[in-house]
Amino acid sequence: MSLVPSPDRAPAYRESLTELILERCAEAFEQPGGRLPTERQLAADLGVTRTMVRHALAALEAEGRISREVGRGTFMRPASHTPARGNSGPRAQDVGPAHVMAARRVIEPQVLPLVVAWAMSRDFEEMDRCVVGGAAAQSYDEFEVWDFALHHAIVTASGNPLLVAMYADIERARKGQLWGNLKRLRDTRERRAAYQSDHVALVDALRARDLPRATDEMELHLARVEANLLGAEQPGEAA
Repeated sequence: MSLVPSPDRAPAYRESLTELILERCAEAFEQPGGRLPTERQLAADLGVTRTMVRHALAALEAEGRISREVGRGTFMRPASHTPARGNSGPRAQDVGPAHVMAARRVIEPQVLPLVVAWAMSRDFEEMDRCVVGGAAAQSYDEFEVWDFALHHAIVTASGNPLLVAMYADIERARKGQLWGNLKRLRDTRERRAAYQSDHVALVDALRARDLPRATDEMELHLARVEANLLGAEQPGEAA
C-alpha cells in the first residue's frame, strides 16, 4: 500500500507519520536532549519523501516536542519545557479566537525590538525555512503548520525564554478546536496567499533590522488575520 496520502487524507496521514517518527526515535525521546536521525535518514527508514518528513517534524516542533537547531540537528525537548497546568483557570485551547487575537496583537509586535536586536543567522535561516514551507503548502493544514512555525520562530528569535513561555499559551489556543474550526471555515487560497505575502515582507524587514517596517508589517498581518476570522475592518479600509 502506498504511503503517499491523497489530499483529503493529508491531515490524518501527517498525524500517523508523526507517530511513526516517535516510534522510530523512541530511544532519543527517552532522554531530554536526545538527538533524532536526519530528515534523509528518517525518509529512507520510513519509505516516505523528505518533504513529508519535514512537515511531520514541523508539526512535532509546533507541539513543543522537538527543537530544530540549524547546523546541529533535531533534538527532543525536555518535559519541563511545557509548563505545568493548574485547574484554577480556563484551558488555553478553550479560549475564543477574539481573545487569542487580542493577546497576539499585544505580544507579537512588542517582541520585535528584541528580535531586531538579538536575532542570529540561524534564526533567520529558520524563518526562511518556514516561509519556503508556506510557499510550497498545498492545503490549509500544510500552510497552518508553517504559519504556526514561523510565528514561533520569530518569538524564539527574541532570545527571551520568558516571552517564549508566555507565548506558549497563545500557541496552545491556536491548536484548540475553537481557533482551528473558525480558521478552517474562513480559509481560502486567496487569504493564504495574502498571509504568505505578509510573512515574506515581515521576514525581509526583520533581516534588514528595520524595526518600524517590521512592526508595521506585523500589525498589518495580525489585522488581516483578525479581519478574516472575526469580520473586523480589513487592513487599509477607512473607518
